[in-house]
Amino acid sequence: MEVVEKYMWRCIELAQNGKGHAAPNPMVGAVVVCEGKIIGEGYHVQCGKAHAEVNAIAAVKDKELLKQSTIYVSLEPCSHYGKTPPCADLIIRMGIPRVVIGCQDPFSEVAGRGIQRLRDAGCEVVVGILEAECRHLIRRFITFNTLKRPFITLKWAQSADGFIDYTRTEGSAVLLSNPLNTMRVHKLRAEHKAILVGSRTALLDNPSLTVRHWWGDHPLRILLDNEGILPHTCTLFDGNISTLVFTTKQNICYPNTKTIVLKQEEDLLPQLLNELYQLKIQSLMVEGGSATLQSFIDAGLWDEAFVEIAPTHLREGVTAPTLSGQTNLETQCSFGHTVLCYQRNQI
Repeated sequence: MEVVEKYMWRCIELAQNGKGHAAPNPMVGAVVVCEGKIIGEGYHVQCGKAHAEVNAIAAVKDKELLKQSTIYVSLEPCSHYGKTPPCADLIIRMGIPRVVIGCQDPFSEVAGRGIQRLRDAGCEVVVGILEAECRHLIRRFITFNTLKRPFITLKWAQSADGFIDYTRTEGSAVLLSNPLNTMRVHKLRAEHKAILVGSRTALLDNPSLTVRHWWGDHPLRILLDNEGILPHTCTLFDGNISTLVFTTKQNICYPNTKTIVLKQEEDLLPQLLNELYQLKIQSLMVEGGSATLQSFIDAGLWDEAFVEIAPTHLREGVTAPTLSGQTNLETQCSFGHTVLCYQRNQI
């Protein structure tokens, strides 16, 4: 492994500490190196707070060392005024002569301008170290800014013979996830800004869609409903967490919710995703049911999927969704169950 890659891997490790809190900003890590030693590290902790470069530079005790140092950063330093001043200007002002960057920022207000500003100021700039890995780190940010929609994660659990539940009109769903995998799912919920189910799942399962078994913020709850048949006592309408209802009917009115009416003559999912984009919802988790999940798959509107396979055999019931399209597959053993992790190549 080359030296520059070693320090860039450290930037990537640091950046992941911002998962669940940096959004809608990207996760970014930075390392300041002087004479082969790390003298400062930082990452973007939370949206609205200092960027990774600021934190890494602030961690350097002897600021005079900056004038003979290299700063490694997983993403191009910003060049515009947002909630914080431009990081490119800070690097220039502190006299850091060399900057090593993982990947260029896809955000239109940066998009190479930070790199150019550093070079115009006389800094040596190297770009593209572990570029694929750095882009993967910020895949949600890239998807949001290039495809103009949220990054979409699909999640479901199925039996070993390919069913997600018994066919039913009432009663409780079959439990396919064990307690530890339920914690893993709630961790995944905490890492998304919104979570979506269809009306049938809401009616049969009465889910709360909260983060109860992990630490983190509850996602915005989204209900896709064209029937208007849910009782007002549904947990989704308890008012404890913001809930957004998408429908094509004008007269649906549930308590403690905001309703957005979609055009019935047009495809619903692109409309829904455009509304979420306008609301700056960067990531969406779709939990079901099977028909809702399949509709996203058939429309090609998904980016990653987590499929938990329990050793249980149901022999009949509701068939699990079927994925299509070119994907990368990683298989994990998770607390006695198999978890298939799919990634689509879109960015």
